[in-house]
Amino acid sequence: CTENKKIANKNDVIMSVRAPVGDLNIAQTQISLGRGVCAMRLKGEQNSNYLFYLMKHNIKEMINRESGTVFGSVNKKDILGLDVKITNNKLEQKAIAHILSTLDDKIEVNNQINKTLENMAQAIFKQWFVDFEFPNEDGEPYKSSGGEMVESELGMIPKGWVVKELGDIIELHDSKRVPLSKKEREKREKIYPYYGAASLMDYVDDYIFDGVYVLLGEDGTVINENGNPILQYVWDKFWVNNHAHVVTGRDNISTNFIYVLLKNINVSGAITGAVQLKINQKNLKELKIVLPKDVTMIEEFSELINKSFERIRINSDESSMLINIRDALLPKLM
Repeated sequence: CTENKKIANKNDVIMSVRAPVGDLNIAQTQISLGRGVCAMRLKGEQNSNYLFYLMKHNIKEMINRESGTVFGSVNKKDILGLDVKITNNKLEQKAIAHILSTLDDKIEVNNQINKTLENMAQAIFKQWFVDFEFPNEDGEPYKSSGGEMVESELGMIPKGWVVKELGDIIELHDSKRVPLSKKEREKREKIYPYYGAASLMDYVDDYIFDGVYVLLGEDGTVINENGNPILQYVWDKFWVNNHAHVVTGRDNISTNFIYVLLKNINVSGAITGAVQLKINQKNLKELKIVLPKDVTMIEEFSELINKSFERIRINSDESSMLINIRDALLPKLM
């Protein structure tokens, strides 16, 4: 194990040795290591994938070795002193690594496809609803083809468009939220996702929502470095605590459209609180947006992106299944 301003070779296993201890990766090329990470490789014939999964299987024990009162860390002695069960049969190592890495490779492919699909939806949204280059009657980009623009409180907008409040097009389902303490969640069987302000926090044995929703951080982690809200695109059966707004589209406005729209809204002006940041319902609903009076264009855009978001949900569900298979196989193979 090498640490601190050393060189990691291609295929070395990289692990964080300072909080958060145990983040693992494999070096794709030779790199210089900074503080807080170390590089590992097996003695003799290199099998980085096998070592990666061996460490992944033993990561809880590694974390238990943390020391330090403020920021936990582990050292070289902690790592080299870790007791692990290991097969010395190179063919077995290769087979185990192949099975697990194949699952991870498919998960990564799904993630990349989903990222591409969302980026495409975002690009079309920006072209139509931010740059105002939606197709005109002749199929040409509206603004650059001389489309008429009119003054509004938010600047120049296409003729036939209006300034609205976000509350005109969204429904909030916050009244249905029920927070559960960690102690309460520990008593429950792990079946349905339990979401917080910014992420999946746990699983519980019941649900209070079923369908496609957007979760928007209400307090705590509510905004990113660009001023956009922290969002989670969620579906099927799930539970939400009281730190995230639960949002869908109103009337003919699809929730997929709302998700892409919210990704492009700056919510800095809606935030209250100096220490504990918060976006309350009133401020959220009063955010100003620009949309066409006629919802036909919004419906056309939604038709363009709905298939992409359906594929995103399918890919994500498949990845969740593969993660469960991988995590079930890991202790058995190791």
